[in-house]
Amino acid sequence: MHARFVTSTLTGSARAVKASVRVPSLAFTTPVSRKLFHTSPWTLSVNAPEPVPTHSSSNPPMAFPCVDQLEQRTQKFLQSFDGGPEPSYSNPISGYSLYQHNEPFLLDHGGILPKFEIAYESWGELNADKSNVILLHTGLSASSHAKSHAANTAPGWWEKFIGPGLAIDTNRFHVICTNVIGGCYGSTGPSSIDPKDNKPYATRFPIITIFDMVRAQFEMLSSMGIHKLHASVGASMGGMQSLAAALLFKERVGKVISISAAARSHPYSIALRFTQRQVLMADPNWNKGFYYDKVPPHSGMKLAREIATISYRSGPEWEQRFGRKRAQHTTTPSLCADFLIETYLDHQGERFCLQYDPNSLLYVSKAMDMFDLSASTSAETAIRRARNTLRLQEGKGSSAPENAATPPEEQAAACATGTPAAELKAKAELQDDPKAQLNDLKQGLGTIKDIPTLVLGIQSDILFPVWQQKEVADCLRETGNKSVTYYELDSMYGHDAFLLEVVNVGSAVKGHLELKE
Repeated sequence: MHARFVTSTLTGSARAVKASVRVPSLAFTTPVSRKLFHTSPWTLSVNAPEPVPTHSSSNPPMAFPCVDQLEQRTQKFLQSFDGGPEPSYSNPISGYSLYQHNEPFLLDHGGILPKFEIAYESWGELNADKSNVILLHTGLSASSHAKSHAANTAPGWWEKFIGPGLAIDTNRFHVICTNVIGGCYGSTGPSSIDPKDNKPYATRFPIITIFDMVRAQFEMLSSMGIHKLHASVGASMGGMQSLAAALLFKERVGKVISISAAARSHPYSIALRFTQRQVLMADPNWNKGFYYDKVPPHSGMKLAREIATISYRSGPEWEQRFGRKRAQHTTTPSLCADFLIETYLDHQGERFCLQYDPNSLLYVSKAMDMFDLSASTSAETAIRRARNTLRLQEGKGSSAPENAATPPEEQAAACATGTPAAELKAKAELQDDPKAQLNDLKQGLGTIKDIPTLVLGIQSDILFPVWQQKEVADCLRETGNKSVTYYELDSMYGHDAFLLEVVNVGSAVKGHLELKE
């Protein structure tokens, strides 16, 4: 390919500037492409004002208010951070309490948090022997604010499920809800300050897992003198945490409720979350995670949320709610939000783009992707943690923190599997054998065979289809768990039904929690 020089005049609302640019010669296969390149009325512009027609056109140019809105928001950030749209995650709402863990905390993939904090809120009275505690786990982007209270009267994300006489009866139970580590609503995450240099972690924050989140929660419970939960309850990612809690701390969990979740992430949900992360990271303002005190990647976050929203609801609901209706049926169709369903997605993206830390979305969604309760995965993790614990102890000498020790259950799993090389080889052999994978999962879930478990799925859920909840229930039963209850709800609200189906979901939750053993 030969090189040649092209002299281009950049025109527009700014003054014209001539620039010689060295570009490779281009070969065109059709006269149409040649004509478009040589005679286009649009000018080439790099980091310049938007191109505009240099002469009158057959038709007027379209308006793009959706694009203008993104640019206007960027300009507000650039003009003044004091007067601009400050992200709400940088000033999380008050009303929560903080647990502070001031010792190094080892993570599953070898990272270490020098210390961490967990934001939590609680409802109901704690009884004398501290045996009436329900740990409520959140979904991906939820805060600890599940229910309103005196310190924060705003409705919580499970407002109608928690309270006197409700699904989680606060006349009976003491309910604790946390914001997970990796999040941005008070708990330690990428937007938190690294004590080593007093700057935000950003993408220096270590990779975390669902199990890391649960271990951190149980450190908090131990500090409170709570040695056994009445129940571990959660939906979506919270359902993953509820199962993980039972696997890691089976002696400390009385009952399990897992709603619209899975025992292992499957390709479809992984693909959806990967796409969201790619869209977010493609926003130039993401800047490889170092955007704090700069313009945040609000455009990428908005698009990521729109993709996520498609997986949270269902086609039948949208057929009934929106159909093919346009927002303004008398106007000419546009390439911005035009159909009602498009305006709905646009609204959801706008609401979310400054509410949640983009880096938290990356880290927490990746933790969901990696989730797997299979025995071989648990064994690999145990081996890795044992190795990293040893390194931590060698680095710290006799002052190695007690919390860095590998739990006995994980030590036993590591011993039972042999060498890391053998374990990895066995894991690789499972990849192409669905039956072996299922047996691997059954073996992993066998740890919680003695814990009464409620598994609840939604028929219209496309993010966590009901077959994934049925897989959990079936595997538990086949491992010998005689106390498994499985419900499948016919709701049109898709994955979000756990937030909206107060009567159906609430009744199942209440029945399991109050069931006499």
